[in-house]
Amino acid sequence: MRVLVVEDEEILADTIAEGLRGEAIAVDVAYDGADALYRAGYIDYDVIVLDRDLPAVHGDDVCRRLVQDRASGRILMLTAAGEVDERIDGLSLGADDYLAKPFVFAELVARVRALARRSSPPLPPVLELAGIRLDPRRRSVTRDERPIALTKKEFIVLEELMRADGGVVSAEHLLDKAWDEHIDPFSNIVRVTMATLRKKLGDPPVITTVTGVGYRI
Repeated sequence: MRVLVVEDEEILADTIAEGLRGEAIAVDVAYDGADALYRAGYIDYDVIVLDRDLPAVHGDDVCRRLVQDRASGRILMLTAAGEVDERIDGLSLGADDYLAKPFVFAELVARVRALARRSSPPLPPVLELAGIRLDPRRRSVTRDERPIALTKKEFIVLEELMRADGGVVSAEHLLDKAWDEHIDPFSNIVRVTMATLRKKLGDPPVITTVTGVGYRI
């Protein structure tokens, strides 16, 4: 999952982003509406957490543009006003959900995850391929019934490979899904993660490197 947080209060924006990253969610941050529109124009976000009361380009205008441009991400609008009329106005602009400030962070996470499920095609409850069984809900992995303990990043990488069902997954795609914009695009982090993942999955090897293209199971 990749999320864009749009909030002009930088401390709040960074706090939300840090909390979401702690939930194994890749997060980018925009502190104004113009930057949000720019980022959403070239990155396919699953969810956009959008503050309504933005300076310069108002959150309402950002929401309208995102809807008009058919941006991929579902929109969760944040506002200091929690009145019914305000919520109706926000939803009428095309927002998918609405959350009034102050909010409980656990509720924000739950709403983000719910919107992400709506923005993606439904997945089977359990993924199985090459003797590997991955349960996204329980965050568990086994190979030939042997439990395998993975880090959050390793789990996401393996899940993306299994979703591809034998197709090739590029390193760029894995960077987008498991990390965020702060990662160096020339970093060898995907290769390093793939090496540790292969070691944990054991023999015979199931992850193949397609030179110059990516990886597949």
